[in-house]
Amino acid sequence: MAGGSDFSSAMNRRSFLHQSTILGASAALSAAHRLHAADVASRKVKVAVVALGRGMAHVQALLTLPNVEIKYLAEVDPKRLERGLKVVADKQAVSCQGVTDFRTFLDDKELDAVFIATPNFWHTPAAMLCMQAGKHVYVEKPGSQNPHEAEMIVATAEKYGRLVQMGNQRRTWMKPAIEALHGGIIGQVNFGRAFYYNTRKAVGEGALAADPEINMDLWKGPVPDEAGRDIKPFVHYDWHWLWHWGNGELGNNGIHTLDILRWGLKVEYPERITYNGGRYWYKDAQETPDTGSAVYDCGKVGFSWECSSCHPRAAEKPLAEVMFYGENGTMAIARDSYAIYDPKGKMISEEKSPGGGDPAHMGNFIDSIRGEAKLNSPIVEGQKSTMLCHLGNLAYRTGSMIHCDPQTGKVKDNPAADKLWSRTYREGWEPKI
Repeated sequence: MAGGSDFSSAMNRRSFLHQSTILGASAALSAAHRLHAADVASRKVKVAVVALGRGMAHVQALLTLPNVEIKYLAEVDPKRLERGLKVVADKQAVSCQGVTDFRTFLDDKELDAVFIATPNFWHTPAAMLCMQAGKHVYVEKPGSQNPHEAEMIVATAEKYGRLVQMGNQRRTWMKPAIEALHGGIIGQVNFGRAFYYNTRKAVGEGALAADPEINMDLWKGPVPDEAGRDIKPFVHYDWHWLWHWGNGELGNNGIHTLDILRWGLKVEYPERITYNGGRYWYKDAQETPDTGSAVYDCGKVGFSWECSSCHPRAAEKPLAEVMFYGENGTMAIARDSYAIYDPKGKMISEEKSPGGGDPAHMGNFIDSIRGEAKLNSPIVEGQKSTMLCHLGNLAYRTGSMIHCDPQTGKVKDNPAADKLWSRTYREGWEPKI
């Protein structure tokens, strides 16, 4: 018995030592994990911003985020580049380098991410080059200039395993409203509407002509010249309204609220799309409609987008940017709030959303790079919403109702639309996955 007791005691001691070793190792691993997590959280994320029109808002937002260093600014307009560098120098202790061509810094191993605020036709080609160089990407909406580019930017992100966030900030600002909607606050939802009203003036008359010092070769980048068109009067903004370069108001501002409609209604793609309207307010160079209605039928649910970009329609201003209609009432969503109305139109509640502006959405991207968050608008979801813009524009340009696969977004039996699915590129600039 004594021997057995000694054996038992020895086993107990071994068991205790073994368990202590395991607990000690676990504690050490846990401590190491915590230290690693803290190191990741505190690690400075180094970024670049490309194009300093809309990109200046990126710069201003990034300068407010902790542990973020703007290492490069890229801009083809030397005056814009000079202004941007001054803003960074005034607020950032570390120096920032300015370049004309963003491709010159892509081999910098210290650079974590690139923020792309170029014109739409550069979005996908630039994002692909950055991802292929190992960088994460924040790309402005719409992220692609045509349906094929929408497919390419998603495929490239998947191939290279890069984080890509699209600049549809309402995905961050309006999360509480959509959570309430999905929680049944107005019951079953069957339809949604969105609105965009503005007071834009005539375009292409030279008021915004490009500075002669701008590097036009880099500004055009992958896009061939348009026959018979001097693009310089359109460089700073009005390229949006020419089909060869832009996506009209649908791809410029419609993307924001169409994304919220698709998100709220829980749909992938529509089955049928129409877009009717025209250039009614001015006789000028604009090709895309200034007024129109895009309607999307998704089978059991549907939604529409109403545009009046040259008349504010102040007498009938809607309650909010986005409206959802449910069996128990209506939800009206603005940028920083949402309201619930009963079936008779009486407001029964109003809530503020956190909002947060650009820093909130860009901060989510930075936090995702550090592994502390998930992207609020990963490019695969962003491009499903952008495809709504592309499909609407296909309907407008072909004068037809677009039928598509509700799972893939592919157009069915429409040769005219198929011809507009992709585009030609300048020789040597063709994007390749």
